[in-house]
Order: sequence, then C-alpha cells, then structure tokens
Amino acid sequence: MRIVFMGTPDFAVPSLRMLLERGYEVAGVVTQPDRPKGRKRELTPPPVKAFATERGLPVLQPEKLRAPGAVEELAAFRPDLIVTAAYGQILPRAVLDMPRLGCINVHGSLLPRYRGGAPIQRSIIAGEAVTGVTLMYMAEGLDTGDMIAKGEVPIADEDTAGTMFGKLSEAGAELLREWLPRIADGTAPREPQIEAEATYAPNLTREDERIDWSATAREVFNRVRGLNPMAGGFTFWNGEVFKVWGCRVPAAPDADLRPEWEGMAPGSVLETGAFGIRVRTGDGSVVLEEVQPAGKKALPASEFAKGARLAPGTVLG
Repeated sequence: MRIVFMGTPDFAVPSLRMLLERGYEVAGVVTQPDRPKGRKRELTPPPVKAFATERGLPVLQPEKLRAPGAVEELAAFRPDLIVTAAYGQILPRAVLDMPRLGCINVHGSLLPRYRGGAPIQRSIIAGEAVTGVTLMYMAEGLDTGDMIAKGEVPIADEDTAGTMFGKLSEAGAELLREWLPRIADGTAPREPQIEAEATYAPNLTREDERIDWSATAREVFNRVRGLNPMAGGFTFWNGEVFKVWGCRVPAAPDADLRPEWEGMAPGSVLETGAFGIRVRTGDGSVVLEEVQPAGKKALPASEFAKGARLAPGTVLG
C-alpha cells in the first residue's frame, strides 16, 4: 500500500511519524510552500516538510493543488491511499478520485461540529469541556465526508490551544494507527454526517483576537487561552496594542468585588500586585498573569505592573 501524506503544521507530524514507525510505505509528502516568518521574514519550511526532509522523503509544495501540473506531479507517486492532516487546502475531485483506497483525513474535532480551519482554537473559545479527533473519508465539501471513527479528548482549565494541539495530534495519530488495517482491506465503516448538527470553525480573524471586557470572566478566560500561543488575545493600553497571553478566573469572580469597584466599567484595572493585574469584566473580574505591551517581550503581569503606571481605574480597550 503506497501512501501519500499531505499535511503542514506540527499537528500533522505525529501521524506521519506513526506511518514511518509502523513500516508503511510513504511514497511522498505534499505540504504548503515555505513562508516568511519572524521579524526578519526568513523563508521557513513548514514542520511537515522539515520532518519529511530529515527522513529522506520526497516533498511536493504546490501553491495550489489546482495549478497546472500539480495533480500530475502527485499522480506520479502512484498512491493507493492519501492521508491528510491539517493540509490547508480542499482537495479537487481529480485528487479525491486518484487513489484506489480513497483519501482520508485526521480532523481536530468531533465532527460534524467545528468543521473548518480552526476547530481546536474555537472549541476552547466556545468553552467546550470535551473535544476530540475524527478520522474521515474526504469529500469535495469542507470536512463533510463520511466518518470512520472518533476519539474524545477532554479540555482542562489548564489547557491552551497549544497544549490541545499536542494532545489532539497524538490522539489523531493513534486513531489512524488503529484503523489503517481496516481501511486497507476495505472493511472500515462509513458513517454519514448529520448536516443538521454541523457547526463551523473558520480561521480566526483579527477581530476574533480582540478581548471584549464586557463578556463574562469565563468567556474572557476561554478566549485568551484559545488564542495561546498562536496570536494571543489583545486589548489597548495608552492607545497601543496590549496583548494578554494568560489569565485566570477567581474562584468566585463576582463575590469578592469591593463596593467601590461595582460601578467601574468593564476593562477597568481594579488592583495590581504579586498576584497579577485584576481587571473588571461583565460579571466580575479576571486576573491577568502574562501580558505583552507593544514593542516589548511577554512578561509576568506582576512584573509589568511594577514598572508601568497601570494604576487602578485605568481602562483597557
């Protein structure tokens, strides 16, 4: 069984590693082109390319799979099965019909919920207690194909998008390992998705990263951790972007508000100290634990509060 693997970020690497460790024949790897990264905008290969190159696998990086010659290059690998994990493009019909065993995908949610490009971040932002991975046959729609199997993964309060990417990538690799033999012999199940239950998780926009201090403390907390470490939540301080990388919800966010804080607007700094920076929300407060002022590095909120004139009454946003 000749497998072509298609993936781009760190999320996809455990699945590719598992295929090699289990002795499957990976005929080639398809990933996104190198992109500029960092302040110096240096051209950087995606994680899947870096891993594949280390293992001596041939790599294709078409800008678009529909571009002239891209499908022909892929066909030259003569795949029996195509495995994708966070590749980043919808496969055209010519690719879906290419392998005799079809195309399967490792998706980072419990389908049909959270179809799209940001299922992990958006499940955390939405306050979900459980998410998971789905192994599915691919179709022309956005994550609409028949499902093979699912695996649930709980989301703890300590989790961020970064930790959940790690947990779900390993869970996806394990699910793939478990079901590949049945996919190979044609006995894997095909469960159609229920369209009425579908929800969507589009890629995050700049507006998604903005902290709404009038939301509940729990909603602010979920947004901040759902954006860590990719973009970070942001607000404004002194007219400049002020990022929040970590915060926590007090045990009873509205029970310990002092009388003099009751009339303060959401976003108001209530107090600072070794504990961090307490900020008013729509239903109480959150305590900022890691922040990043414009042009500076991220640092503990308690350290920032010492040197900055972030007096109680200052309004963020």
